Amino acid sequence: MWFANFFIAGSMTMVLPFLSLYIETFGNYSDEFVQTWAGWIFGITFVTAFLVSPIWGRFGDRYGRKKILVISGSGLAVSVFFMGFVTSVWQLFILRFFMGVFTGFISTSQALISTQTPQHLSGRVLGTLQTGNVSGSLFGPMFGGILADAFGFSLTFKLTSITLAIAAIVVLIGIKEFRLESKGEAKKSYSRKEVLQYILFHPVLIVVMVISLLVQIAHFSIQPILALYVKEIHGLESLAFFSGIAFSITGLGNLLMTRNWGKIADKIGYEKVMVILLVASALVYFPGAFVTNIWQLLILRFLLGVFLGGIIPVRTAYIRQAAPIHIQGEVLGYNTSFRFLGNAAGPAIGGWLSGLYGISSIFFLSSTLLFIGGIVLGVISQKPFRTSRDKSVIRHS
Repeated sequence: MWFANFFIAGSMTMVLPFLSLYIETFGNYSDEFVQTWAGWIFGITFVTAFLVSPIWGRFGDRYGRKKILVISGSGLAVSVFFMGFVTSVWQLFILRFFMGVFTGFISTSQALISTQTPQHLSGRVLGTLQTGNVSGSLFGPMFGGILADAFGFSLTFKLTSITLAIAAIVVLIGIKEFRLESKGEAKKSYSRKEVLQYILFHPVLIVVMVISLLVQIAHFSIQPILALYVKEIHGLESLAFFSGIAFSITGLGNLLMTRNWGKIADKIGYEKVMVILLVASALVYFPGAFVTNIWQLLILRFLLGVFLGGIIPVRTAYIRQAAPIHIQGEVLGYNTSFRFLGNAAGPAIGGWLSGLYGISSIFFLSSTLLFIGGIVLGVISQKPFRTSRDKSVIRHS
């Protein structure tokens, strides 16, 4: 699963850093037009994913997640392959919309591994799995930048589809899924109403899902126009390459610390670690608005990766601890929907905001959202939570 995540993350991030530059090749457009459309094209994938994630999660709980992973990897490969042939922003927009049906490979893989991992090791194991995603994200943008500079954007999309197909094959051949049972659960099948009722009676779980939304808005608001920001502070020299470095340097910080954050969270609590990571991320995001050269930006993005990346495995481990086995996939699916909603809203907000007030304004917004998320989670997690009462809601519904 680690290798599959490596291929998926590497493939997806090979093309994301220069998405705005790809749009510029379709015609002679203004900077405002490119920034706005980069946000919409980047985000539309996650609108579709927002709608289908709970459905995939429910199917995974019932029929197993391996099949979903194979379908997801194959659908991504086909979508990205045809992106290499587009000649207009509308064609790219439609393909990114279709791609959203299959987006969610990595979150589904986390659900797969989470449900087959002892609870007291969830943070560490999911942190280790996250290094596969991070490693791919680290090398993908740099490799994609080199390919784009050497062969052009169109061929890079076509080559990327091959590695996406490889990920699907890795899962098909290399994964055997075991269906686990929980002795404490009264039944094995729950209606959607019962699952939603369980979530509503778990206030910290609701806050964690909202934080997933805020984190993704903060993180993805800058992603589609990061190359334009690099162009603004660095110039045109090796632009695709330096854009790839700026995009992937967060992955290096994530790679160095994500497993350690999982281990720490296993010991002192997932909520505490999430609060620390959110506040720290806010503090390193804010200075990005004031950088004057590429190296300052790279240092801040590295530190952002150290803190922001650790939230993903810790968040998943918390849900693994809070939800019964037979609904974990659907609960994680709802959490993924919140994430994808943030993925969709972030680029749109970032494109709109940068068009009005400049790219620097995005850093102020992102820092504020992360700080608010940390404070709210810190306050809510201090309130007493009666686990047995909340679980009885779903057992006796």
